[in-house]
Amino acid sequence: MAGTFDVLHDGHCALIQRAFKLGDEVIVGITSDEMAARGRQVCNPLYLRRQALEEYLHGMGKPWKLFVLYDVYGPRAQMDRVGVLVVSAETVPGAEEINRDRAARGVSPLKIDVVPMVMAADGFKISASAIMAGRYGRDGATGGVSIAVGSCNPVKVEAVREVMEQIFGSVRITAVDVPSSVPEQPFEDMTRTGAVHRAEGAIGDHDLGVGIEAGVFERAEGLYDFQYCAVIDREGRLTVGIGPGFCYPPAVAELVRGGLTVGQAISKMWPGSEVGRQQGAVGLLSDGLLDRKALTRQAVIAAMIPRIGGEKVASHSRNRT
Repeated sequence: MAGTFDVLHDGHCALIQRAFKLGDEVIVGITSDEMAARGRQVCNPLYLRRQALEEYLHGMGKPWKLFVLYDVYGPRAQMDRVGVLVVSAETVPGAEEINRDRAARGVSPLKIDVVPMVMAADGFKISASAIMAGRYGRDGATGGVSIAVGSCNPVKVEAVREVMEQIFGSVRITAVDVPSSVPEQPFEDMTRTGAVHRAEGAIGDHDLGVGIEAGVFERAEGLYDFQYCAVIDREGRLTVGIGPGFCYPPAVAELVRGGLTVGQAISKMWPGSEVGRQQGAVGLLSDGLLDRKALTRQAVIAAMIPRIGGEKVASHSRNRT
């Protein structure tokens, strides 16, 4: 089976579960960034899509392999070993094209197994684009908590989605492009200010507004990176959390002190690293041991602790009385 897996949703899960039911080993193709961008205005980068997909596949209990697709056929040396192709109804034409290619090369045709479309609450097939637009959650449900994120940065949006789903279940996440009202590279208290401005600018008529801002802080050991998350609700209650920090190497710190942003400093030292679309500066500097989404998740969780903890305290008090 194969797909873009832009936001992993119930439709994708139905395909994956069917493939694992049929096969002793499952081979999954995920489209490259170039292929995924065809016909789409917005698409999450491969790094995020692949990470979410791998986490799901690890729980399936059978052997699997994941490869990147650059065309509809996939790597022929690998695909020629496949016996069954699991598809949705709308991708049957692509499967038939693969079989024509196999026939032309003298390879036996694939059995095409068609999985029924999973429908959203609006009566249409569930789609990643509608999920990213905030029309419904990844389960297709239009209810649940409506949350606006004050950024179109996919790392921030997906980190908020994952945390809020753990807290509330089904949620609707909308990315809102709002200014932080602080410099591109915030220092010290500007960081908190930027997060709060983003949350306030995003909330609108949503239940919660979330703002996230990373900044640099001078400490005794050197220049640190800390990420702030601000969450505001319709009543105007604001909660703020800070994620775990890390210290930049001296050479990076000097460039930032000299006027570059962290991203510019990393790009200057490692040309072509594409920090913005990969694991972030922390991913590069930690050699992949920690990535930017993990840091962002911690900041979001920290901002929600007063809300989660407050409910637990209130419930405990009621039970005691």
